[in-house]
Amino acid sequence: MSSEKLRQDILALVKEFYKQEWPGKEFKPGTTPLEYAGRVFDEQELVNLVDSSLDFWLTTGRYADKFEQKFASYLGRRYALLTNSGSSANLLAMSALTSARLKERKLSPGDEVITVACGFPTTLNPIYQNNLVPVFVDVDLATYNANVEQLEAAISSRTKAIFLAHTLGNPFDLNAVKKLCDTHGLFLIEDNCDALGSRYEGKLTGTFGDLSTFSFYPAHHITMGEGGCVSCDSPALKIIVESFRDWGRDCYCPPGKANTCGKRFEWQLGSLPPGYDHKYIYSHIGYNLKLTDMQAAVGLAQLDKLGYFIEARKQNWKMLRDALDRLQDYYILPEPTINSDPSWFAFVLTVRDDSKIKRVELANYLESKKIATRHVFGGNLIRQPAYQDKEMRVVGELINTDKVMNDSIVLGVYPGLDQTRIEYMIETITNYTKNK
Repeated sequence: MSSEKLRQDILALVKEFYKQEWPGKEFKPGTTPLEYAGRVFDEQELVNLVDSSLDFWLTTGRYADKFEQKFASYLGRRYALLTNSGSSANLLAMSALTSARLKERKLSPGDEVITVACGFPTTLNPIYQNNLVPVFVDVDLATYNANVEQLEAAISSRTKAIFLAHTLGNPFDLNAVKKLCDTHGLFLIEDNCDALGSRYEGKLTGTFGDLSTFSFYPAHHITMGEGGCVSCDSPALKIIVESFRDWGRDCYCPPGKANTCGKRFEWQLGSLPPGYDHKYIYSHIGYNLKLTDMQAAVGLAQLDKLGYFIEARKQNWKMLRDALDRLQDYYILPEPTINSDPSWFAFVLTVRDDSKIKRVELANYLESKKIATRHVFGGNLIRQPAYQDKEMRVVGELINTDKVMNDSIVLGVYPGLDQTRIEYMIETITNYTKNK
């Protein structure tokens, strides 16, 4: 029997294994856990994963190439560069802006980057990891994105970039932010990790920034288990991101290839001797943040389901929003940003100041009913222990950020939640609130 025939037999058995191992499960209200996020997959992810493993090509390979091409095409951007996580994608994007190749535009230690404190740490961490200074603005309640009026006030002579996430899938005001960046000559990094498929004025988010980042962790819109991506249109930025991702090397040959430039032994850079092997010349203090081809294989199958995933998230969010509208006396309900069509990551409720509801009591009640809850990530990040005594600048008092930290709760809308499960969530929240 040929190896190819064996491969096809193995993959056919994988399909059968999926049917046996992951049958549909009956939902029992109050007993079956309702996670706030999770992986949704079928036999194709397993088939791709096993197919890739049979190649035993343990770094990036054919599946990674296919994914990068297909993902860039979906976004309508020139480049999509895979990495091992969305957090690494943020680190690569921020680090790229410190490259000497950007000349007078490069970010140097002490330069400022505007962001929000209401978010996930790995939007903030790369600022500190590159010896830059974060400048924090408050968020607007209901959209949970940066207060646009404060952005203008936050700009100083040291400001070089704006780095913002589309919170929980809801696009920030891209018109206002882009205008500020263009007026003041600032770089824009879009953290699109929670917003794959969201649109602003009909255009996909993650396509507006100089650099954009994506996460493929299981909680996100598509998953590779671990995995992330940096997207851009600039050939110069693409080469810089690749360099930081791949040990900081100057060479841009893909793994297993050599002499793409046609002059591998003809370079002279730094104070190295002429003709030093270009594969071992390093132009940045980089990392090794590549992913495996097996991860990319899973992601490629997930990418085929993205349209369904986006619509399911929108429908689940709308069901919650429509049904909980009657509880506006108790909660601030989320609102999409004007001119946007979000691909929602989650649904957030914020308890009103004059309500008898307490966030911690609501969370405990929902968890007791097997409905998973989360906070809006780190709440007010500057209050987290990791950032005490760190250099920063704060515009205003971050009043809304503190409100979110104290009184907001996040519920799932991912495609693993069907109408029956969403209706159970609605019934549970409504009953608890009315009893208060």
